[in-house]
Amino acid sequence: MPEMLGQLRDYLQFPAVRYAFIVGLLIALCSSLLGVTLVMKRFSFIGDGLSHVAFGAMAVASVLGLTNNMLIIMPVTIISAVLLLRTGQNAKIKGDAAVAMISVGALALGYLLMNLAPKNGGRTTSNISADVCSTLFGSTSILTLSLTDVWLCVGMSVVVIAVFLIFYHKIFAVTFDENFAKATGVRSDLYNLLIAVVIAVIIVFAMNFVGSLLISALIIFPALSAMRLFKSFKSVIICSVVISLFCATAGLIISILAGTPVGSTIVAADIAVFFIFCIASAFRRRG
Repeated sequence: MPEMLGQLRDYLQFPAVRYAFIVGLLIALCSSLLGVTLVMKRFSFIGDGLSHVAFGAMAVASVLGLTNNMLIIMPVTIISAVLLLRTGQNAKIKGDAAVAMISVGALALGYLLMNLAPKNGGRTTSNISADVCSTLFGSTSILTLSLTDVWLCVGMSVVVIAVFLIFYHKIFAVTFDENFAKATGVRSDLYNLLIAVVIAVIIVFAMNFVGSLLISALIIFPALSAMRLFKSFKSVIICSVVISLFCATAGLIISILAGTPVGSTIVAADIAVFFIFCIASAFRRRG
């Protein structure tokens, strides 16, 4: 144990590792805040759908040879969040069907574009496979962040936290009873749109952290774990934040020391905590 602590202390001497911890904890914090709302509104898979859209947009940026792929990924993901919300309200296309349609379509088109790219860009198929694998499941790119990336993530986190705190009561009303909220004069459509846009921004920043396929786990698992033991909205949010920060820290430490994929390790920690909370909930009911 002292040897592992010494090794971790040595790793923390590198700025890239410190940047990874800062960005990882901020993304975990933001994801857990809005994850509770998405789970309670039964719209958990919006994160999954938007992460696939971000993957498709990244493929387009790669084919076009853009050095700053955020110029495409961010606006496309935000627009998709708006369209997903509007489409989900359509009587002919329900919310879950809209998520599935956008999710599968974006993932398929993105992979198709990345496979067509070698014909134009000269990259090999093996490189394409590596790019796809690292994008979908996360990679060591979290350890190659620059100081600019860190400040960008800090700014994003400040905005997300500010939005959540300022509109806390409105988000609470829209989450629990949207029809009643509308009857009392709350512009629920506007706040649903705000939630969708904020989630889109979080997902774009989280792609380098856990990969596009695992983002939903980062959003959903802490909320589901907290709901095993707590019932009030505020208690669930606080517990969800604590769980998310703990799992992100544990996952990063294990990943650095054991050389495992960052995203998968964090999700594995979230799953382990979820089962612990399920067991604790069962004992509590019996007691």
